[in-house]
Amino acid sequence: MNKTILITGASSGIGAATAKLFQAKGWNVIATMRQPENQTELKATDNLLLTRLDVLDLESIQNAVNEGIKKFGKIDVLVNNAGYGAFGTLESFTREQIIRQFNTNVIGLLDVTKALLPHFRANKSGVIINISSIGGKMTFPLGTLYHGTKFAVEGISESLSYEVEEFGGKVKIIEPGAIATDFAGRSLVLAMTRV
Repeated sequence: MNKTILITGASSGIGAATAKLFQAKGWNVIATMRQPENQTELKATDNLLLTRLDVLDLESIQNAVNEGIKKFGKIDVLVNNAGYGAFGTLESFTREQIIRQFNTNVIGLLDVTKALLPHFRANKSGVIINISSIGGKMTFPLGTLYHGTKFAVEGISESLSYEVEEFGGKVKIIEPGAIATDFAGRSLVLAMTRV
C-alpha cells in the first residue's frame, strides 16, 4: 500500500514542490489550499487529491482530513507548510494583523496537527513535518511578528516530539533560509489584508 502525505499550503512554493515530488515518487498526496479551484500547478489524479483547507477554518481542516482518509484509507505524514510573513515595525500593524499572523503560523499549525493526532495515535505511527524557518533560530530587523511565530513553531515541535514518541510518531522541523519562491509577495498581500 502506498503511503499518504497531507500538505497544507500546497498552492505554490514549498507546498506545491513537495506535492509534486511525493506524487512523482508514487505517494498518495493530499494537496490542501484555501482555493483549490484556482490551482494551476497541480492536477487531481488517482494519487493526488486537491482539497480545500484553510488553517483558520476548523471545519475545513476536519473535512480535508476526513476526505483524505476516505480516499486513501490512511495518512502517514503531515506537512504543516501553510503560513506567511508579516514584516515591518511592530507599531505599523493593527491588532487584527498581529492576531492573523499568529493564528495562521501557530494556531493553524496546532489545529491541523490536533486534527490528525487521533488518526496517528490509532495507527501507532505518523510523521509531522513542521516548516519553520531559519527565522525560528535567528532574527532580522522588522521581523518581530514572523520570528515570534517561527520561534513558537520550534518550541511546539520539540515538545510535541515527546508526546508522539509514546505511540511511535515523529516530529521533524525544516528550517529553510532564502529560497526562490513568491513567499515575500504572497506574504505582503496577506499581511496588508485587513481582517
